[in-house]
Amino acid sequence: MKVTQHLWFERDMDAAIKFYTSLIPGSKIEWVSAIPADNPSGPAGSVGMAAFTIGDQRYMAINAGPLDPFNHSFSILVECDTQAEIDRLWDALKEGGSTEQCGWLRDRWGLSWQITPKRLGELMMDPDPAVSKRVTEAMLKQVKFDISALEAAAKG
Repeated sequence: MKVTQHLWFERDMDAAIKFYTSLIPGSKIEWVSAIPADNPSGPAGSVGMAAFTIGDQRYMAINAGPLDPFNHSFSILVECDTQAEIDRLWDALKEGGSTEQCGWLRDRWGLSWQITPKRLGELMMDPDPAVSKRVTEAMLKQVKFDISALEAAAKG
C-alpha cells in the first residue's frame, strides 16, 4: 500500500506545486494534467490534477475551485537541521501569507506549514523535566523558531 496526501486548491495549483517543489531538496513534480473538455466538473482547463513529492512525502493535488479552505487540521511539518534552513523556508513561505506562534505559518494559498528545528524535539525530550519546561516556555514565545534561543533556554 502507498499513502498519499491530497490537497484541494481553489486556484493556482500549478504555481503552488512548482513553488513547493523548488523549496525542499529531493522534491519533484511527477505529472500535471488538465481535465478534458467533456468532463462535467467544469469548463475545459478549469480543473487540473497533479502528483508530486515534497522531500520524501507523496502528494496529489486538484485545482477545482472553492470547496473547503485549508485549515490547521492539516499542515506540512518541515524539520530543519539549521537556522539557515529555517530562515530560508520561513521567508519564502510567509510571502503573501501570514505567520503564527510556535513555528506555524500559512502560505499565500492558505496551506499551513510548521517550520521546526530538529533540535527542538531533542531539547524537549531531555530527561531533565526542568530543561523540557524551559524549552517549552521559550518555544511558546517564538513565532519563527530561533535555535540558539531554544538552546539557551535549555541551559537555563
